[in-house]
Amino acid sequence: MGTKTVDEAANEATEVKSDAETVDVTKTDVTKTDVTKTDEEVTEQEAADTEAEASEDEDDLTEEEYAAELAKLGLEEPEGSSGVGQGAAAVVSAALGFISLSGGWIGTVAGARAQLNGQLHTASTASVATQIKEVYGTSWHATAIWAGLFALVAALVGVGALIRPAFGTPGKPQATWIKSVAWAGVVLGVVGLLLAVLKYTDALLALPSAT
Repeated sequence: MGTKTVDEAANEATEVKSDAETVDVTKTDVTKTDVTKTDEEVTEQEAADTEAEASEDEDDLTEEEYAAELAKLGLEEPEGSSGVGQGAAAVVSAALGFISLSGGWIGTVAGARAQLNGQLHTASTASVATQIKEVYGTSWHATAIWAGLFALVAALVGVGALIRPAFGTPGKPQATWIKSVAWAGVVLGVVGLLLAVLKYTDALLALPSAT
């Protein structure tokens, strides 16, 4: 009877020990799972940081570096994003801005036509002040109007060339020379428009006095 009791006690001790080992193994598995999850979270965070840094660096890439990065990734540059249209718009803007300052053929013809009309519609008996205003004043104003139109178009085309990348391929950098020429067109357009307004209002190069 006493021996049986000892055996039962030994069996119970063995069962308790087995339960304890089971609990320890379970705890170990849980710890390993937590460590694995933590490593996965760290890896995902590093990948997200790397993508964010790459996205920020894309804005600083030149056109050649952008093409090289695409080549490394095995990608091709999107069609229609070579910047030919933007470059053409920038050149047109600069050309129109220069024409607005120099007058251009259209402005010269318009001024001559206005002067001829003034001569035809002004009586020979009119005062000197009236003849100056109708013959020469209208001619100068017509030239100023056409110069202002060229300047306004130059500024608008230049601004359009500068903001065009915002509506194109994301991350596609604009060539430096396109920005430079477009800015030149915008500046020439603004200056030409200002001079045209000053000439039309007689604030600059006003008509001579008849007295």
